[in-house]
Amino acid sequence: MPEGDTVWQTARRLHDALAGKVLTRSDLRVPRFATADLTGRTVLDVTPRGKHLLTRVEGGLTLHSHLRMDGAWKVYANGRRWGGGPGHQIRAILGNADRTAVGYRLPVLELLRTTDEHRAVGHLGPDLLGPDWDPDRALANLLQDPARPLGEALLDQRNLAGIGNVYKSELCFLLGVTPWLPVGDLPAERAAKLPGLAKRLLETNRDRLIRSTTGSRGQDLFVYGRAPRPCLRCRTSVRVADQGDGSRERPTYWCPTCQPGLAPAPARRVRRDAAG
Repeated sequence: MPEGDTVWQTARRLHDALAGKVLTRSDLRVPRFATADLTGRTVLDVTPRGKHLLTRVEGGLTLHSHLRMDGAWKVYANGRRWGGGPGHQIRAILGNADRTAVGYRLPVLELLRTTDEHRAVGHLGPDLLGPDWDPDRALANLLQDPARPLGEALLDQRNLAGIGNVYKSELCFLLGVTPWLPVGDLPAERAAKLPGLAKRLLETNRDRLIRSTTGSRGQDLFVYGRAPRPCLRCRTSVRVADQGDGSRERPTYWCPTCQPGLAPAPARRVRRDAAG
């Protein structure tokens, strides 16, 4: 599931494959930009911004993409067979003399003037893995709506950029509170820990192939995807329920013993293998 660490890894792979090289192939398979041709231009860099990817190209252009739930960028050595999905799912192809980057199932793909990148990412809060990271501002953003459930506030990229559904559930577990706790009710000492803890989790995982919040091999996550298996700490059955603002519901995991307090009842049941 693409979150800030996954997007950072994707940006690094794309940068290593494309940056400093002239594009010999360019194919944007979305109606608005289907006639755009980037061949002959040098890729300057590929930069992650929260969950967004900015591929900057010579001539003041930026290709903005977002993976959301199912999108992926794959990089292939030229001559190697592509394997990221069926051809009809390809939304972008960028190639040079050595490698080809293929974007599959990209729900967001647009070509912008580099000077207009703010239109795509200007709304984002401090980036947990970016040079603009500011823990005080991130915490202030989270606390500006005290009645909002903590889980919803963490997912709002305007507050801080990079947290998705996995880290939302894991952060709430590590803080010992439910995702439905009004963010203004978060004890002050735990609120003070939150920005640093979030950053530490993403930084630790940005270089890992398998995401882990536990530090224990084979038991990589405390609660996400574990319902109804026992909590790794107290052996209580982990629960799952939907959480959202009405526009989109997200499966949310928690331990009712380690995270006492507000929670929906009854929690919905899921198959063990359907939660990841």
